[in-house]
Amino acid sequence: MKLERLVITCGGTGGHFFPGLSIAREFQRQGGRVRLLLSGEHAAAQREIAERFGISARALPRMPNPRKSPVRFVVGCVGGVFAALGELRRFRAQAMLGMGSFATLPVVSAAVLRRVPVFLHDGNARIGKANRCFSRIARTLGTGFPAVNPETCCCKLCHTGMPVRPELRRQAGIGRAEAVAALNTRFQAGFSPDLPIILVTGGSQGAAIFNQVLPEALSARKERFQVIHLAGKGKLTDPERIYGAGNLPRLLLESCAEMELCLGAADLVFSRSGGSTAAELALFGKASVLIPYPYAAEGHQRDNAEYFAARDAAVIVENSAFTAAAVNELLDDFFTTPGKWRSRGDRMRRLAVPDAAERMLAEISAALD
Repeated sequence: MKLERLVITCGGTGGHFFPGLSIAREFQRQGGRVRLLLSGEHAAAQREIAERFGISARALPRMPNPRKSPVRFVVGCVGGVFAALGELRRFRAQAMLGMGSFATLPVVSAAVLRRVPVFLHDGNARIGKANRCFSRIARTLGTGFPAVNPETCCCKLCHTGMPVRPELRRQAGIGRAEAVAALNTRFQAGFSPDLPIILVTGGSQGAAIFNQVLPEALSARKERFQVIHLAGKGKLTDPERIYGAGNLPRLLLESCAEMELCLGAADLVFSRSGGSTAAELALFGKASVLIPYPYAAEGHQRDNAEYFAARDAAVIVENSAFTAAAVNELLDDFFTTPGKWRSRGDRMRRLAVPDAAERMLAEISAALD
C-alpha cells in the first residue's frame, strides 16, 4: 500500500513538535497529505506555526500534566481520544506517527481503536517511558541516536536520525565567512572573519551556568576572540552586566531565528545536549562542549552527549562541575590546540544524519507494503 495520508501527533515541548513538523514538511514535499494532531499546553501556538508552512493541524482538547492535575488529565485525554477518532476517520489516515511523550496518548489510543498502524519516533539516545509503553502496539520505532536501552522496545527498532528543520539542512554547508558577513549585516555585529567565534546557547535551561559562569570566564580571557551569546527569553540581564563595557566583541541576544548563521560562524559551541540541539551541532560539524541538563527525564541528555563524546566528537562537562576554572581549562586547550578541536568538529559532522525525515518516512512506507 502506497503511503499517501499520514497523521503525525506531537505534544509538549518543541523537542517533540519541531521534529514532527520537519517530517510533515518532508512528506508534503514528497506529494503526500499530512495532518498534525497536537496535544499539550502549547498546542494552539504550535498549530499556528504548522499552518505557516501550509501544514494542516488540529489542536486537541488540553491535557495538563497528570502529576499536577490527574482529574483534568483524564478528562482532557478522553476528550482528545474522541476528537482524534473523528480526525482519523475524516482524514482517512493510513498510518499514525507519534513523536514521543504521554501527550500523544489520545491519538495513539484513537489509532488503535480505528486500527490505524502506529509508528513512533524518539529523539534521544534513551527511549522514553511513553515510547517504551507505546512500542507494545507499534510497528516500528525510529530513534534520533542509537538507543542505549534497546531491550526496552517491543517493536522493530531502527536508528533513523533526528529530523531537523529544512532551512537548517539547506544552510548546513554555509561558509564561515559568509555566515559572519550575514551576522554583521543582520545584527550590525561588527565581527571579524579572522578571529575565533564562541557560541553560547542554552540559557533557558540552567541560566546560571550559561548566563553567569560563562560570561565571567570569557570576559576575563586575554586572547582575541568573539562571542555570540543566546541567553534565553527574558534572561539578558546577567550577560549584559557581566560582559559590561569590556572590549570583547560580542552579540548578545535572547534567541536567534537565523540559527544557521550562528552555527555557521561558530568555531566552538557551549550548549545543552537535547536531541534537536545535538543533531543540529552534528549537522553543522561544530566542535562542542556539552553540559547535559541534569533534570532531563531519566538523564537522556547525558546519553545524547555520551554518543558524541565516546567518538571524540565533543567534550562533556557535568552541570555540577561547570565552573569558571573548568571553562578556562577548556579554553586554554581550545586556543593552544585549535587543530584538535577542528578535528572534533569534523567527527561531529560525520555523525550527522541529514536525511532523518526521509528515513523515518521510508520505514513507515516499507512497513505498509
